Amino acid sequence: MSRSLISIVIPAWNHLQELLVCLQSIDRQTYRQLEVIVVDDGSTDGTRERMMDYRASFPLRVHCLPENQGASAARNEGARLATGEFLLFVDADAVLRPDAIEKMVAALSAHPAAMFAYSSFRFGWKQFKSRPFDASVLKQTPYIHTTALMRRSAFPGFDESLKKFQDWDLWLTICERGGKGIWISEELFRITTRAQGMSRWLPSFVHRLPWPILGWMPQEIERYRKWERVVREKHGLAADHQDDPLFLSSRPRPRGDGGLK
Repeated sequence: MSRSLISIVIPAWNHLQELLVCLQSIDRQTYRQLEVIVVDDGSTDGTRERMMDYRASFPLRVHCLPENQGASAARNEGARLATGEFLLFVDADAVLRPDAIEKMVAALSAHPAAMFAYSSFRFGWKQFKSRPFDASVLKQTPYIHTTALMRRSAFPGFDESLKKFQDWDLWLTICERGGKGIWISEELFRITTRAQGMSRWLPSFVHRLPWPILGWMPQEIERYRKWERVVREKHGLAADHQDDPLFLSSRPRPRGDGGLK
């Protein structure tokens, strides 16, 4: 796949400052066969106007949705507009290492049977190492971030009905269709923390607290468990693994809307 065109899709909802930093990190990539599609999902912070004037060394398109539709809808719209042979979904609050895409391309080139390449990453101060691809483990716990380079032919689309765990659902769907991934054991990107950012990580002990016994459960925990059940039921998976240390510590607790309501 040497020098194949890669389409980078960035959903954005009121993340202008983070988006500018994200685009700068893409501008520094050592792999240059890129097109970038920013999908402005009804932002009110001037994203559309700023993007129209943004100058980059790569082809950049800005597509504006008339109203906020959510991260999955924005990503799917970007994928429909993409012309590359490979897709890379990058959140607006992500910052890529300069060789991130080059490393992902090399991994897929070295493993032609793999449908996607993913890496470890850092969420604020916390490192998320991920692990080698294992379909049986993936069915137990989400450990692959949305930012992974995939062959366009393997992309099934994001389930727009889900408010959380869209990434887990995506990888499970690809896995059910026979697709496999390849892990890069390096931190190739980091996620900028923000109160209303792409993701919000909650310490594992918060999820382990006996909320039903306490007679009250935080809304974030309640929503988290609700959408986990929805995904498990959709894919016919066993009951949750709230007591599984890997499940509790392996990834950020995504808000599920990608910062897009």
